Amino acid sequence: MKRWAYLFIALSAVFWGIIGIFVQGLYQFGLSPIEVVAIRVMMATMILLPYVYFTDRSLLKINLKDSFYFVGTGIFSIVFFNWSYFTAIQEISLSLAAILLYTAPAFVTILSRIIFKEWFTKKKLVSLFITFIGIMFVIGYLPNMESTQISTYGFLVGIGAGVGYSLYSIFGKAALKKYKPLTITTYTFVFASIVLVPTTRIWTSFNLMVSFKAFTYIIGLGLFPTALAYILYTKGLSYVESSRASITATIEPIVATLIGILQFGDYLSWHQLAGILMILISVFLIQEGSIKKEQLN
Repeated sequence: MKRWAYLFIALSAVFWGIIGIFVQGLYQFGLSPIEVVAIRVMMATMILLPYVYFTDRSLLKINLKDSFYFVGTGIFSIVFFNWSYFTAIQEISLSLAAILLYTAPAFVTILSRIIFKEWFTKKKLVSLFITFIGIMFVIGYLPNMESTQISTYGFLVGIGAGVGYSLYSIFGKAALKKYKPLTITTYTFVFASIVLVPTTRIWTSFNLMVSFKAFTYIIGLGLFPTALAYILYTKGLSYVESSRASITATIEPIVATLIGILQFGDYLSWHQLAGILMILISVFLIQEGSIKKEQLN
């Protein structure tokens, strides 16, 4: 079953990696990044709630006092990181947005030190340094040290996506003490929908989504890189350590980068490719240390 678990996780990463196809597709109909986020969380809720109800409805039982966990994962993380990520895709490119999103493990390391008092190991410090240098290469500040090759706003929202993504690990870690991963995932999207649907007034933009093509992008966004990806990842996580799962999931930025280049014509310079490689190496370094920790426990 462990072999299948890795396949499930790899497939979920591939599905996450293709999200740019649906996001860019919906942009063609005049939707804004926050409206696309609202569509994503709403569709995920509509798929995940029935799925959990008919497979194991006990997973839907939560204590209302624990709602702050899902406010954290749903609003502070999912809403913020999706808006930042989708905006970065629009501002810079899918390839660069995807790799800036994967600075998240570095932010998890920093926030874990502040919140959970976890010590910086040598590997973590090296990883943080490599991440920083990788970012400098990605934005073009290195090796020129003169000016960046991407917009400041695009860079900031790209980094914001990494920060928001890291918050899911922080709040999720606390929630895992009481709830199963699928419960956390489902209520994450429920809480995100409760906030986003009324605030974006997404129903006022339904006239932009009446074509068959728009409908296929909406269903695709809600199904493949959202509900199905999280279901597969959660299933795989049942048989594989979380750190090993995280390493397997680094397929996501690789897939997103390839789609950006092949589908949308993204151009990456040699130093941006070097920066992408550095950031991926830093992810492996951080997660390798976590694997050893899990094995000792």
